[in-house]
Amino acid sequence: MLLYAMLAWFLYNLVFKFIIPIYKTTRQMKQKFREMHSNMQEQMNKQPEFTTQPDYGTDRPASKKPKEDYIDFEEIK
Repeated sequence: MLLYAMLAWFLYNLVFKFIIPIYKTTRQMKQKFREMHSNMQEQMNKQPEFTTQPDYGTDRPASKKPKEDYIDFEEIK
């Protein structure tokens, strides 16, 4: 009878202190991974699509300095 009581106590502790907490933790982790994945998918859908050929000419002004503003370099010894 004492052996059955110890076995029951061991099985009770095994189930309620080991198996169930592991099951709950893995379920929560799976849920968090699904949430992260869906958040990443939403962010990817919100980002604008990039063009394959960037237009570099529109960012800079087209003005050039005239040549008379050029100062010759003279070496001083």
